[in-house]
Amino acid sequence: MRRTTVLAGLASAALLATAVPGAAVAAPAAAPSADAFTRAVTQLKSHAGDALAGDGQSFTLKNVATDADGTEHVRLHRYLDGLPVLGGDLVVHLGKGGAWRGASQTLTAAPRRADRSARTAVGEAAAGRAALAASTATARRVDGTQLVYDADGARTALAYEVVVGGVYADGTPSELHVLVDAATGAVRSSWEGVQREGTGNTLHSGTVPLGTTASGSTYQLVDGARGGHKTYDLNGSTSGTGTLVASATNVFGDGTTANRQTAAADAHYGAAVTWDYYKNTFGRNGIRNDGVAAYSRVHYSTNYANAFWSDSCFCMTYGDGGSGFAPLTSLDVAGHEMTHGVTSNTAGLVYSGESGGLNEATSDIFGTLVEFSAANASDPGDYLIGEKLRSTPLRYMDKPSKDGSSADCWSTTLRFKDVHYSSGVANHFFYLLAVGSGASAYGNSPTCDGSTITGIGNAKAGAIWYRALTTYMTSRTNYAGARTATLSAAADLYGASSVEYRTVAAAWTAVKVA
Repeated sequence: MRRTTVLAGLASAALLATAVPGAAVAAPAAAPSADAFTRAVTQLKSHAGDALAGDGQSFTLKNVATDADGTEHVRLHRYLDGLPVLGGDLVVHLGKGGAWRGASQTLTAAPRRADRSARTAVGEAAAGRAALAASTATARRVDGTQLVYDADGARTALAYEVVVGGVYADGTPSELHVLVDAATGAVRSSWEGVQREGTGNTLHSGTVPLGTTASGSTYQLVDGARGGHKTYDLNGSTSGTGTLVASATNVFGDGTTANRQTAAADAHYGAAVTWDYYKNTFGRNGIRNDGVAAYSRVHYSTNYANAFWSDSCFCMTYGDGGSGFAPLTSLDVAGHEMTHGVTSNTAGLVYSGESGGLNEATSDIFGTLVEFSAANASDPGDYLIGEKLRSTPLRYMDKPSKDGSSADCWSTTLRFKDVHYSSGVANHFFYLLAVGSGASAYGNSPTCDGSTITGIGNAKAGAIWYRALTTYMTSRTNYAGARTATLSAAADLYGASSVEYRTVAAAWTAVKVA
């Protein structure tokens, strides 16, 4: 399962205003957000050291989350000399009256300017060639290049971010982001903007209600109650939107793959359940929290055993499966895919290393909670990922290593694993937090330190992870940072001396994240 992004996904600067001494700030246009942005800038002036904001830096607004008590969490992009600082994003926390309550960020030192001559040490064309060589896709091409600062903790380097397009052997499109050092031409790192799962299947959820809209003598899969979500049939294509699915009887599919509309009905239902989960649980009004729905596409390519989320089209896409796999339109897959969009529009966890594992785990966690929330008799909630897609689940949250590749416990080598397998540590943590250790109706979960954990339930565990994601995590949060973020979230929601807070700490320790 996957999602796509374009370049660093950073907004461009607009109106400049003086903020932190020596820094510029781009002011957004929307009034409520602009007010919060202005309050954040005011506090950055007084707390430049805490925010690691200095000469030549500027900021733009990504979004604002406001708590019921008026506390604001202002998420900002950071620039240095007008160039995006990858890994420099931060969240400014403001209390009543705009009072400073701290900042969440990955940086441990202010980003440093590079020698301007480094801009020309390696040209854009040479960077493009290096990036193309780093991709394993076919039909490779450079889709975009920009100069950035790559900030990893206390280190900063000037680099070209090159997006390489192409197609993998299984037909999945590629949008590989490659960071090429501007001084040496070496590839610093890369991550796939298209987040994908290796295998796919379908889930027939029985007879379910669908949000439709009448149009003339037909009914279309357009859900007006959920932001106008639409479901399209690509009919084997790999681009565009295809045909909006419609029926003269307002009945879609027959529960078999022989009927093309069955996959469309599953996808449309999964999108509705996911929308409702986020809305009813967190008050989140759609993926971007702006009331606008994404859309779904089914019957992608031919024998395509995959599904993906794409930021660039703001849509979910499902293939028909192949080699024994049916269409990938199950509830947990739908929740998983759309959660990639939520992550993109909040923490923006980079899909590489430990942050990539946390990104993938976030989709597994909320895909699971979407499945529980549906209370569908044909697909009861569990802590298995993709259990309807083939004869064995793709992943197990109670003991991730049961899939043969995922990690149960954190180690220094975790960053070298594929993100679908490094996600195991966070999946294991969440299971322990929600269900607890030992045997249960859902599995048998050991701890890495021999401890015993009593779970606090899905509702509280999900609330803690959601607040950590939307309030404290940033683009390069690692596992240690996730522990800090979830403890902060638990303290906010339940108190720093609460059972919930202590269980979060114990569950992280139980998977060796200290």
